Order: sequence, then C-alpha cells, then structure tokens
Amino acid sequence: MDIIEDLTLDEERALYGRSDLIVKNCRFDGPADGESALKECSNITVENTFCNLRYPFWHVHGLNISSTEMTDKCRAALWYSDNVKISGTKLHGIKALRECSSVEITDSSIISPEFGWSVHGLTLTDVTAESEYFLMRASDLSLRNVTLNGKYSFQYVENAEIVNSELNTKDAFWHSRGVTVLDSVINGEYLGWYSEGLTLINCRIKGTQPLCYCKNLTLVNCVMTDCDLAFERSEVTANIMTPVLSIKNPLSGQIAVPSVGEIIRDIPEAKGEIIIKG
Repeated sequence: MDIIEDLTLDEERALYGRSDLIVKNCRFDGPADGESALKECSNITVENTFCNLRYPFWHVHGLNISSTEMTDKCRAALWYSDNVKISGTKLHGIKALRECSSVEITDSSIISPEFGWSVHGLTLTDVTAESEYFLMRASDLSLRNVTLNGKYSFQYVENAEIVNSELNTKDAFWHSRGVTVLDSVINGEYLGWYSEGLTLINCRIKGTQPLCYCKNLTLVNCVMTDCDLAFERSEVTANIMTPVLSIKNPLSGQIAVPSVGEIIRDIPEAKGEIIIKG
C-alpha cells in the first residue's frame, strides 16, 4: 500500500480515485479550501489526521479511520460509502454520516446535526453523540454503551437493538419498526408515538405522554417516572415496576402496574386492561 504521511493537503479532490492507500499524520486544511479529498476511493486507511474541509469521504469502498478529527467545517464527511470502521475519532461536522452501509464506530465522539440518515448496517459502541434527527430512516442498527443528547431521534428507524445506553431525546422512535431497547435510560417527551413492535426491557423511562398510538408495544420490568397520559390509543403489553401518574385510553392488551394516579377512559375503543399489582 502507498503511504502519504505528514502532508497538508488543501486542493480540490486531493487524492481522488486512489486505492490501497494509507494516510498518516496529515491535514486536510488550507487556503485553497478544496473539497472531496478522498472521493471515489477504495481500501483507504486514515490515521491521526485532521480534516477541516468538506466532503472528504464520499463513495469510498473499504475505509478505516482511527484517531482522527473531523471539525465543524468538515461538512457531510461520509456519504455513500460502505465497509467503514471508525475508532477513537471526533465526528463534529453537520451531516457526518449519510446513505452509508456496513459501518462500525467505536470509542468516538459525535457532534453532528442530522447524523446517520438512511444508514444501513450501523454499529455504535462506546460512543457519545449530540444530534438532532439522529439516525432518521436508518436500519439494521446495534448500539451499545451509547450516550445520546438529541431531539427527534430514531424517527422511522427499522430493526434496531440498543443496550446499556442513555438516551436524552425528545420524540424518540416515532414511526419506528422492530426496535428493542434493553437496560437503558430514556429521558424525553412523547416517546415512541406511532411505533410498531417497540420493546423496552429493564428500562427507566421519564417524560410526559409516552408510548401513544403504538402497535405491538411491549414493556418488561420497566420503571416509569413523571409519566402522564401514557399509552393513549396503544396496543400494549406492559409490566411496570413503579406507579404511573396517568394512563389514557389504551386500545388493547394488558398493563400491570403497582398504582395509577388517574385512569382516563373517554372513548369506547379503549378496551386495554389495567391490572393493579398487589
């Protein structure tokens, strides 16, 4: 493999179309302000590199990035790429990952509005993230030890498993399908509306009006704090370990709970059973 080391590159498409390349201790930065440094490349390794220019990794097939920084000026860093591994890296530009497949990110920091749209086959492990509309329309996701601060996260996602994570996010999992969350904390308003096949196991849930208009919703041994007007028009099977402030008009299924501050049934369709556990 060719090695490019200790260089500053700022021209347009600086390494366009290259393959079998190692980039080490380099800087993509400078007055020429060139875009798309590694576009249409294959089998690329990037180590300890500073990326301060736009669109560096588009249409890259086989990409390994480690100990690298993508600044807030490194806009839309990875699009249309596949077979990507990223470790020990800062992804701090807007729209950092989109329309990619087979991506693994470990031990990294994400600060990126609109991160991960329409990504398929993504694994995040030991990652912190700040993002609006995080992972919208993504599929085949595995998250482990992820701390997220966001808004409107996981909208329209399909086939996801999230384990041992902390999700601080409004409107999470709207219109999602086939999502399982285990041993995690979820803080935010309006959780899971219009979802289908959402399963929460051993989770701590906090926030107003959670889990409404859901189909095939399951909660197993979950704790709910400051949760009011829960389960409106949902099809739900739930075993809840703590009192709930109020439950409103569950359509079907069974909700087992130690106590409920208020049960609201003001539509004839609300046939869901509420069992007060002794």
